[in-house]
Amino acid sequence: MDWIKIAFYAFAAVAVASAGAVISVRNPVNAVLCLILTFFSIACTWLLVGAEFLGVALILVYVGAVMVLFLFVVMMLDIDVDALREGWVKFLPVGVVVAVVMLVQMLALIGVKARSAMPFPDNAAAAAADTSNTRWLAERLFTDFILPFEFAAVILTVAVIAAVTITLRKRTGIKSQNPSEQSRVRAGDRLRMVSMPAERPATDAPPADGPGTDAQAGTREGGA
Repeated sequence: MDWIKIAFYAFAAVAVASAGAVISVRNPVNAVLCLILTFFSIACTWLLVGAEFLGVALILVYVGAVMVLFLFVVMMLDIDVDALREGWVKFLPVGVVVAVVMLVQMLALIGVKARSAMPFPDNAAAAAADTSNTRWLAERLFTDFILPFEFAAVILTVAVIAAVTITLRKRTGIKSQNPSEQSRVRAGDRLRMVSMPAERPATDAPPADGPGTDAQAGTREGGA
């Protein structure tokens, strides 16, 4: 029995199912959890075929760092944040399911690696080239596949610009900054000296409703 193919199909099925859940669930927090499971499943497939560097980089970079940015972008959208914060226990079932599936995938990957005695394709190619797996991957990526790599970089750049353009729309009731006006500001616009007397001049009469008025009125009534 080819355990590598079985594990590959299992990881791929989980990745496709979780990717479909990302665009089908209504709650953004559940969508982010499903996206984490998608990244982890794809990383397992890369580890399965011997691309350890890609698998570890996907977990560290995307699952560990990019998902934080995704959550930040989710919070920038027009979402009722107070409703998300209330009753955080409702997100626990989805989180537990994702954690259990990830644990099962890790155990399956360890078991398949232990059962398989044949070298994986990438490891065999790296051994044939008499170099490490990471160096072999870098040479292939930046020589034979440099054009697809550049296309992927352009697509990601366009996606980032589109996301920033969508989130920078004008909204009512929100304070915003204008960098161009801030850069053109002058020192006189920031600070203005105002001359104010420290004491009231003696020629000024006391206010009509002050305590002096009441005292004078009482004196006049007593004298009368």
